[in-house]
Amino acid sequence: MFIVKRSIRNPILTPLTQHPWETFATFNWAPVSSGDKKEVIHCVYRAITEPVLIPKDSPYISSIGYAMSKDGINYYNRAQLIKPEFDWEQYGCEDPRVTKMNGKYFIFYTALSLYPFQYDGIKVACAITKDFKTIESKHLVTPFNAKAMALFPAKINGKLAAILTVNTDNAKRTAKIAIAEFDKEEDIWNPVYWKTWYRNLAKHTLRIRRTITDHVEVGAAPIKTKYGWLLIYAHIQDYNTNQKIFGIEALLLDLKDPKKIIGRTHNPIFVPQETYEKYGQIPDVIFPSGALLRDQHIWIYYGAADTTSCIAEVRLDDLVNSMDPVKRHNYVKRYKKNPTLEPIAEHPFESRAVFNPAAVDIDGKVHIVYRAMSEDNTSTMGYAVSKDGLKIDERLSEPIYVPRKNFEGKGIPNGNSGCEDPRITRIGNMLHMCYTAYNGLEVPRVALSSISVKNFLSRAWDKWSEPIIITPAGIDDKDACIMPEKVNGQYMVIHRIKSQICVDFVNSLETIADEVTKGIRLMGPRHGMWDSKKIGLAGTPIKTKEGWLFFYHGVSEENFYSLGAALLDLKNPMHILARTNESILRPEKKYELEGQIPNVVFPCGHILRGDTIYHYYGGGDTVIGVATHSLSDLLKMMS
Repeated sequence: MFIVKRSIRNPILTPLTQHPWETFATFNWAPVSSGDKKEVIHCVYRAITEPVLIPKDSPYISSIGYAMSKDGINYYNRAQLIKPEFDWEQYGCEDPRVTKMNGKYFIFYTALSLYPFQYDGIKVACAITKDFKTIESKHLVTPFNAKAMALFPAKINGKLAAILTVNTDNAKRTAKIAIAEFDKEEDIWNPVYWKTWYRNLAKHTLRIRRTITDHVEVGAAPIKTKYGWLLIYAHIQDYNTNQKIFGIEALLLDLKDPKKIIGRTHNPIFVPQETYEKYGQIPDVIFPSGALLRDQHIWIYYGAADTTSCIAEVRLDDLVNSMDPVKRHNYVKRYKKNPTLEPIAEHPFESRAVFNPAAVDIDGKVHIVYRAMSEDNTSTMGYAVSKDGLKIDERLSEPIYVPRKNFEGKGIPNGNSGCEDPRITRIGNMLHMCYTAYNGLEVPRVALSSISVKNFLSRAWDKWSEPIIITPAGIDDKDACIMPEKVNGQYMVIHRIKSQICVDFVNSLETIADEVTKGIRLMGPRHGMWDSKKIGLAGTPIKTKEGWLFFYHGVSEENFYSLGAALLDLKNPMHILARTNESILRPEKKYELEGQIPNVVFPCGHILRGDTIYHYYGGGDTVIGVATHSLSDLLKMMS
């Protein structure tokens, strides 16, 4: 699991009107370190000038700019470095990648020779410099359609090696990322070498695409790490449709044999979200073209909306561990005796399913209040207790909470109805339970009932307060809780409207039913990621020294329900400090993959004991499980 953080300085490079060659766009940049004691980061980037007006319909021409930095964030001395000079690049020089090798900098870029643009006029070229002031030589590299080539920064088995994307623009062929190896530098632009290489393309290709509708392209030059060669690349879902999703992903390649993939991310690292990524020359585009390893963080240099240049960073160890199935499974540990609670045929109220449990830790015991479903699809609340948070020590044979109002009664014979998916918040000496009330006739709405801690512990279930509906009529609203502490003197109510997590601020719990009226957006789905379809609150947030730990479920386009987390500012919980870019817990076990609703991990309760977080969740909408992980590990990653 990992967190990707965009630089607060984004976008870092933007067009400059005083430079005619970069008035329109500055994007898809690539950095390289000078590697000496007085380290300088040299950066090359694609710059576009606005077209001349004569002749009519002139193209936008790209060249390659240069900038330098001492800290990787502030860039200066911007200048045009590479511009069209030869026939094979006369219509533009695009998307550079740069590698330092043998005291020289090899800058590979896309050269355009035909206009209107067509695939056989889009090829890879290379420029070589020692000082980013003078270009010593230029070469057309590939005799075939290709883009996004980058040299490995060290020889592999005594040979120079490069990675590139082939057939990127030929509609009749699939784009492939492949490895090329050279005995000597001159082979890099030797057409005889490439003729033989292309004829045997299948031998050089990395198998990366997950589906036939995906498009892949080399991003940054590979980074050598102790784990392997790290490749940040572009992964575009549904490429040939209007719904294409530009994402950034990562591969780990074997140090001695880079054709061997030893790890990969399961989903995009991140997708377009910020305004500068969603609006520009080409909206909703992020494209990686460079990366640096700095202080055990990977700095990803990317273009945003084909207009500006940006940076995001991710901790190397977290990213690599997410690619290792063993380490990923060790991060969150399922209780070995899961499922901890299953339906009991002899208990009519829970004979069909038990799932989606809330949890509250009082007097050394974890009290679990869970959704129980009967054969006629009526939901009530069951109750169980665990001393160690894992093993169930007691379970009641009767429900502790049942439907009492028309808004949760049986509207349709044998149809779903009742009291669903509880979340419990303790405020002082009271427990406040929000749940989904549903009668099968109206849309689901959030209900609230409360009980004193004293009555709860003495099991005086008849002392639950009369339930009230707290969300507006006609709006499908679920997954709710009340924050444990006031925010600026008001109670914060978290709930889900449609696909998004929303909040309302109310002055009093006595008037809460009249004050949940706005539905202010807190978080939404991230198109193309594991939480792309909809998200909702998991359990009541946990207060930590770093912020409010906010767990939520996310649903993918394939309808997999998984668990993620965000960190909210303590003083202003509307401010999201961090959000996991990968799920914490996703359906993998049989009891999660199968059930009334397959592929579901759905927590409604979390408790913290020492440094351990316990997640109580429904599996497949049928059974209940528990999983644990370290609070300090999670906060370290999110900080």
